[in-house]
Amino acid sequence: MTMQDQIPERTQVTSPQKSAASLQQPDSSRSRTVPQPASTAFLDRFFHITRRGSTVAREVRGGLVTFFTMAYIVILNPLILGGFSADNAPVDVAGGWLSATQVGAVTGLTAGVMTILFGLIANLPFGLAAGLGINSFLAVAVIHEVTWPEAMGLVVINGILIVLFGVTGARTAIFRAVPKELKAAITVGIGLFIAFIGFVDSGFVKATTAGPPVQLGDNGSITSIPTLVFIVGLLVMGILVARKVQGGLLIGITATTALAAVVEAIMHIGPLSRANPGGWHLNTPVLSGQLVSAPDLGLVGQFDLFGAFGRIGGLAATMLVFTLVFTNFFDAMGTMTGLAKSAGVAHKDGTFPRLKSAFIVEGLGAVAGGATSGSSNTVYIDSAAGIGEGARTGLASVVTGALFLGSMFLTPLTSMVPLEVAAAALVVVGAMMMAQIREIKFSKFSVALPAFLTIVTMPLSYSIANGIGVGFVSWAVIGASSGKAKKIHPLMWVVTAGFLIYFARGPINALLGA
Repeated sequence: MTMQDQIPERTQVTSPQKSAASLQQPDSSRSRTVPQPASTAFLDRFFHITRRGSTVAREVRGGLVTFFTMAYIVILNPLILGGFSADNAPVDVAGGWLSATQVGAVTGLTAGVMTILFGLIANLPFGLAAGLGINSFLAVAVIHEVTWPEAMGLVVINGILIVLFGVTGARTAIFRAVPKELKAAITVGIGLFIAFIGFVDSGFVKATTAGPPVQLGDNGSITSIPTLVFIVGLLVMGILVARKVQGGLLIGITATTALAAVVEAIMHIGPLSRANPGGWHLNTPVLSGQLVSAPDLGLVGQFDLFGAFGRIGGLAATMLVFTLVFTNFFDAMGTMTGLAKSAGVAHKDGTFPRLKSAFIVEGLGAVAGGATSGSSNTVYIDSAAGIGEGARTGLASVVTGALFLGSMFLTPLTSMVPLEVAAAALVVVGAMMMAQIREIKFSKFSVALPAFLTIVTMPLSYSIANGIGVGFVSWAVIGASSGKAKKIHPLMWVVTAGFLIYFARGPINALLGA
């Protein structure tokens, strides 16, 4: 355990949820207390549940909500990385491909193990799973240069480096060097980002073939039943949260999923496709196939640690690792910043309990993801849904992780929750996270512009790392140009230089290949 882990946990409860402590004020007229069951008392002590103003029931509900908002990754990750034949799977430079069935199994396995580990060690209500940015990068770009085992070897190296950054304290030092206004902007940006993800995943917002980049529905109208279900779910969850109903998000997710299943049973809408543009995104709300099946874990250990360096050369492989590290490092750092603030466990300087441990375990998620060929595992912004339900400790993560392990055996049941329902929860939570904007002093333009750029770049570029990078660069340049260079931490300049390389990696790769 690190020195950081030994610091007493101080909290700033910023969530709309009332703390359990405030609801249990001692009655001076009575001296007796109701003893807790032994199992509940142990959980309370181990996870500091009462200290953080929560209850075991609230943690369990939060863990359930986080799982249901993240469960889509068990379906989506195999679609990105694998297929049922070489005809419909991303094929690597040597003609190899990954089985979608096997990818689905290792996705649930790795997410389950790493989320439970994170809950037990870091004691934070954050779920981990295969990162969508990195898995897409692997499938679209990396495997055109290396094989799948070699690509996963690069992911493992990326994870080892991130773990080393965590162990040595470098990652913690960089985190502490970030100004509190930028940390608040990161939280707000993530809130806006996950709301935008919800709007896109539900079909409420769509790209246009001509004219503005995005539009409302189809030519400004809501024309699909799944999008209408999203709107109903959004309003139901919003009402329940506004009325402070315990379990509001979980109730909303369950009720809207039931509504979606009834609608599908009556109307037979089917999945989204070119021939069926009004279908369900990703998951169709029906229970089909064999309910329980044994997972195929044949991909575990199928990685080549240094093969890419021999195939494409040291410089080119190093640039790929650099891209993976920067994306993984700052996506996770930004996500944890936002989630900690949303959970009310952040200290005044933006740090949170067991910071170093959290960084180390998150890095191990990247190692585990590469070692199982499921792609780098990282903290998910979808965890904000469980936090919105009241989760404050690692017990919620243990619940989420256990459900991920169960998903390996219960894929048909997991796939019943349509993406439109999860999207509604993300929009509600995004609105909650926007409250952190009050911590940014927009009256000072040297603060306002970097904060604004951080906030808007995340959703507009669909990347947390891009938003952080733009914020870092603009903060350093504008601050120095305004005569405040001495107030900028030296590590901010180091990271700014790294981001400049990161943003120019396309031309740099082209030069290396010339």
